[in-house]
Amino acid sequence: AVFGKDWETIGLNLVYDVTHNICKFETHQQNGTKRDVYVHRKGATRAFGPGNPLIPEAYRAVGQPVLIGGSMGTASYVLVGTEQAMKETFGSTCHGAGRAMSRKAAIRRYHGRDIKQALEQKGKVIRSTGTKILAEEAPKAYKDVHIVVDSVHGADISRKVACQVPLGVVKG
Repeated sequence: AVFGKDWETIGLNLVYDVTHNICKFETHQQNGTKRDVYVHRKGATRAFGPGNPLIPEAYRAVGQPVLIGGSMGTASYVLVGTEQAMKETFGSTCHGAGRAMSRKAAIRRYHGRDIKQALEQKGKVIRSTGTKILAEEAPKAYKDVHIVVDSVHGADISRKVACQVPLGVVKG
């Protein structure tokens, strides 16, 4: 249940479920030769281009869905993988904006109560196991997701589809 209601009742649908921080055995072109290689993605996720048989059929014509998370106070993006990613990055792209400061630095700098209050004033519903985790995950503890996404989009290793702003945040 989400916020006391079944997810289907409030119209939430799964867009795509994807892992990150994994090692996969895959076939990739290297110097013009197809090779079977292990691709270890740390801080990254798959971004396979259109037509790849490993992409679920529903998405195969457009490319693998890519989810790049921002922070609980900014936005997250849905993108698609590209053929360029297959050539340059073993079909990989980042899976999030990335931290601008460590968790410890964020705890020293921010107060969870203040973060919660600021987000609630913007109309967001916040649920957490405590205020410490809200300080650790403070929006300014992360890089600017818009700049990060513009970078991968500009490099053509993943292409923007949609920008989503959080309505609610669950931290635990």
